[in-house]
Amino acid sequence: MTIDLAAFPADFLWGTATSAYQIEGAVAEDGRSPSIWDTFSHTPGRTAGGDHGDVACDHYHRWREDIALMRRLDVNAYRLSVAWPRVMPGGDGPVNPKGLAFYDELVDGLLEAGITPSVTLYHWDLPQALQDRGGWPERHTALAFADYAAAVAERLGDRVRLWTTLNEPLCSAWIGHLEGRMAPGWRDLTAAVRASYHLLLGHGLAVQAIRAAVPHAEVGIVNNLSPIHPATDRADDRAAARRLDGHTNRWWLDPVHGRGFPADMRQVYGVDLPERSGDPEVIAAPLDWFGLNYYFPQTVAHDPDPAAPAPYVRTVSRAGVPRTGMDWEIDASGIESLLLRLTEDYGARRLYITENGSAYPDVVRPDGTVDDPERRAYLEAHLSACASALRKGVPLAGYFAWSLLDNFEWAYGYDKRFGLVHVDYTTQKRTIKGSGHRYAEIIRAHRGVGREAA
Repeated sequence: MTIDLAAFPADFLWGTATSAYQIEGAVAEDGRSPSIWDTFSHTPGRTAGGDHGDVACDHYHRWREDIALMRRLDVNAYRLSVAWPRVMPGGDGPVNPKGLAFYDELVDGLLEAGITPSVTLYHWDLPQALQDRGGWPERHTALAFADYAAAVAERLGDRVRLWTTLNEPLCSAWIGHLEGRMAPGWRDLTAAVRASYHLLLGHGLAVQAIRAAVPHAEVGIVNNLSPIHPATDRADDRAAARRLDGHTNRWWLDPVHGRGFPADMRQVYGVDLPERSGDPEVIAAPLDWFGLNYYFPQTVAHDPDPAAPAPYVRTVSRAGVPRTGMDWEIDASGIESLLLRLTEDYGARRLYITENGSAYPDVVRPDGTVDDPERRAYLEAHLSACASALRKGVPLAGYFAWSLLDNFEWAYGYDKRFGLVHVDYTTQKRTIKGSGHRYAEIIRAHRGVGREAA
């Protein structure tokens, strides 16, 4: 597929992304304490095959090798997350010097390789110590998050420009506290709504803390959004689509853009928010950019079952639509429609695709290579959609492919592989897949377009 590379700005960030618990391993080294994902993954029946992140990709010891891989991919940016329990093992209180030193070295290594670090402060690994005190449903966790954010920003802020407060708070609140499929594994609507509120409050407090420590910081939040379609044109299905849009998209977009929590969804949930005077202004702290994680659209119908959980919808699979190994529908046009919505409806001034990728059952061939034509096609189609959005005026400044490495894919364990680089979990051997080589080719071609224009 031909991609309109001339649509991408000359200073576009071409990156890859990972998260701490999914790749680092070393869960009990150098003062790191357990997180809710250590607890969850070691609870029988919670993850596929009983898999956990104890070793994962051993990135804690192999980060230099992984930076060398990034250089081979020709990326100029890397989105990483900091492990809260590695830096602040008690959740609040004393900072662990060895934990911060790891990220200090990692950032220096990236910069030496000519790679811009983009740091995410929370990618779901809440210290278990804070969970034991109530976790995200309690206001104290939001305050602790701000203290942790300040500690990391003070240490890395002289070299890190791009900061993310939260990654996909939807997953933390809804999947972790309402559906029970992610840590901490609860199924409690009241707790989930309270967690959603305190996550966004923590985000706003962290924005303040980062800016106090690093005045030149560029701060954003990352949400996973989906285009929502009704299964039919019936009024109840259209209403269901509106509810799921509120649950998946507007609940997370409106408050940080100063619109407050959507009134229709507050009525759907029927849970009082733990609001205090001044909170809306904190949650809506001005942002420098917004991050979009995009994987799939959703088609839904009304769920008439009175026992159905909020938002009272059921997902409908569309026949004939290609799907990834996660059984997620593939629709590259969704990334363009979401970018346009963020630009036109929410006035985004700068956007990044902070995650986009696909899982397939990759196989190492006898010659040691990994060919993954489906992932390559997925990458090309979504980058083409990004180019189309750019041509329509979307202020897209970067694309971070998910993921650099095959890794611990949360409750799915190690069976689902998203990486541009294949990982043999027994030997930790890394092999760049065909999609990784194609991504590097695209990046090099874009730089050539820039030179021609000059």
